[in-house]
Amino acid sequence: MSTTLQNAFLGSLIADAAAMPVHWYYDTQALDRDYPEFSIYTAPKNPHPDSILWRSKYNPGNRKADILHDQARYWGKRGVHYHQFLPAGGNTLNYRLAIELYRLILDRGRYQPEEWLDTYTQLMTDPQWSQDTYVEEYHRAFFDRWSKGTPLKDCGIDDLHIGGIATVPALLAGLFSIGKTDTNCWIRIVRAHVALTHKNSFTLDASEALARILIEIAAGKVLDHSLEAHGKAWGNPLQFQTWSKQKDRMIVGRQLTPACYLPDSFSASLYLAWKYQSDFKSGIIANALCGGDNCHRGAVVGSILGALNSLPGDWLQGLLAKNRVHGEIVV
Repeated sequence: MSTTLQNAFLGSLIADAAAMPVHWYYDTQALDRDYPEFSIYTAPKNPHPDSILWRSKYNPGNRKADILHDQARYWGKRGVHYHQFLPAGGNTLNYRLAIELYRLILDRGRYQPEEWLDTYTQLMTDPQWSQDTYVEEYHRAFFDRWSKGTPLKDCGIDDLHIGGIATVPALLAGLFSIGKTDTNCWIRIVRAHVALTHKNSFTLDASEALARILIEIAAGKVLDHSLEAHGKAWGNPLQFQTWSKQKDRMIVGRQLTPACYLPDSFSASLYLAWKYQSDFKSGIIANALCGGDNCHRGAVVGSILGALNSLPGDWLQGLLAKNRVHGEIVV
């Protein structure tokens, strides 16, 4: 499997950082207006025309559940960009967590869910760790439950969002890096890990499907074969071939919702990965320009394209997280 799974992980980080400034844009005319020369790694701009922070709420029961910290002042206001303080090339919250998961596995030489839950809670409750303004619903629900005495292992919720699989490429890269070779064991670990926060069956099935597709690509299988074997519930190459005759925004935007909800978000991700399977740069940009939950679709699009292609050196250089992960990865 050489460096394929590590490249897949890095590809997911690149896809997230690329999409970050246009994350959750649903008005694509506004996206084109605000970022007319979109290419790669741009700092976000305020105001964000589609921001829902003005109606987003989080009222932790006690200080133990405070995961917004100083960012709480921006909740309830209109036009606030979800990632307003992230610099160009920066990663959003779920991918920051993916990086720390990868580091934990390498540093400890193992994956243990209890160790990850301890790390997760320490990071999220540290006011200095993240400057990302938006915190997804599943994080809020998890910490609200924890603050009320629910054991960490039981704080996950029935969440149907593609953000739940953002750590899968990091988990696979970590397991491979410490010499784990039983891929059936990997699948069990992936499902159990995702279930710590996301207990929805669609989310768990999508996480397994992504893991199996990446494992097969790393073993030398072509993408069409992997999709036929593990992605049929979400789409297939024959269907994708028909869709490819239309513009991307006609598929991811009309045929399929560009939003975060499964199963559409996973189908959209697989489609974009299939269409651009031999062109990493074009696929990453296409995913970003479709708007919606493009950052979390990037876990799929970026990892598959990263597994199939060499990573562009300039894009890797501009990824701010490279100093946290790249020293452990030879690409």
